[in-house]
Amino acid sequence: MTVAVPPLAQSLDSPDWTLLRNLGIGLVVVLWLATAYWTFKDARRRIEDPWLIALATLIGLFPPFLGPIIYMFFRPPEYLQDARERELEIKAMEERLAQLDQRCPVCRARVEPSYLVCPVCTTRLKQACPSCAQPLESLWQVCPYCATEIPPSLPALEDLAPRPRRTTRRTKASD
Repeated sequence: MTVAVPPLAQSLDSPDWTLLRNLGIGLVVVLWLATAYWTFKDARRRIEDPWLIALATLIGLFPPFLGPIIYMFFRPPEYLQDARERELEIKAMEERLAQLDQRCPVCRARVEPSYLVCPVCTTRLKQACPSCAQPLESLWQVCPYCATEIPPSLPALEDLAPRPRRTTRRTKASD
């Protein structure tokens, strides 16, 4: 007696169908690993703690294809680099605002950037250019307004002559 094999079962056992099935399974596995890798890379950009990065990667692996969606719901809203850039921008803005609000270092009275002397306590704030009388910053070597060289306000190390050393000799009291 011969057993009748349905045509569908016969076609599923063919080498073509087996190859197609194996390629499909391989594609699904590659896509699953790619989503887990994407979760790992995204977590490294958003999270500083290595343990949390590992946890996010495990969530990206299991459950397959659902893990990255779960991770996307709970991931931090911005990249670490964006947060650092924002902090630097805020710090730069604060420094610019601090420069606009200049104060005397002695009495804390508000002073303008063009003041040479504090009008409240008469503390010398800046040096005046000998040529054009514009206020100069302490580190400037040339006046930016008239290109006059500015002599250093404090003597340079080369200008200081080495002092002769004082030597004291102790004499022993002779008997």
